[in-house]
Amino acid sequence: MSDDALSTDFHLPGHGGALVGRAWPHPDPQWVAVIAHGYGEHVGRYGWVAGRLHEAGAAVFAADHVGHGRSDGTRVLIRDYEDVVEDLHLVVRHAAGVHPDLPIILIGHSMGGLIAARYTQRHADALVATVLSGPVIGSWATVDDLLALEEIPSTPIDPETLSRDPAVGEAYAADPLVWHGDFARPTLEAMQTMMRTITAGGSVGNHPMLHLHGEADQLVPMPASVEGVETLRGPATSRITYPGARHEIFNETNRAEVLEDVVTFVQGVLDQRR
Repeated sequence: MSDDALSTDFHLPGHGGALVGRAWPHPDPQWVAVIAHGYGEHVGRYGWVAGRLHEAGAAVFAADHVGHGRSDGTRVLIRDYEDVVEDLHLVVRHAAGVHPDLPIILIGHSMGGLIAARYTQRHADALVATVLSGPVIGSWATVDDLLALEEIPSTPIDPETLSRDPAVGEAYAADPLVWHGDFARPTLEAMQTMMRTITAGGSVGNHPMLHLHGEADQLVPMPASVEGVETLRGPATSRITYPGARHEIFNETNRAEVLEDVVTFVQGVLDQRR
């Protein structure tokens, strides 16, 4: 199921041009998963995740954010994350249109966690639960440090920070759809603004939310992210952390454990709704 040949493309009119999405259909879905990917990457890197969610009964939908992957836009340029949240809403509405009677779970990784957190604050009524994986939330020293400089230096992401599995970093480095260049200052400014907006937005209340994080994440260190998630916390918020795991926990050496935790969380939420 993780094979790209088993997925289909869809296109949506995003705020910055066409959004190119990918759907992993299910013959008898019990729920819908919508994935928001991280900075500089694309949804094609989530075939394994989609496959595991598919095994658990999900139809899966995801789209490359503006300026990422196969979607339109200047590469990695995001001037306002509220616009990207609305793009994500298009994806959620598209998924809901295909499966109008199924519950939707939003899964956001890294920058996608930032987007998913804000989406949940604004559109929780469209979801039954949210999963945040290594989210850029609360504060991120990388953003603060780079914005303090007159000129932003070369800032490619070190593939070794992604996973203890060297094949993950090698594939990332060789992927032509991954952005291997520098941060754009407007993107950093918009990211900083959105982190502050989320903090000001406060708790998601009774909305079920799961925060997952690698304890050895050097790219988005866990302590600041934990502080950010605490501003969102409600009675149904929970957290699982993984000793030794780096940033991309869905691609880590214990990836099966991580996805099992996601599935267990989702099944618990769905069981409570029955």
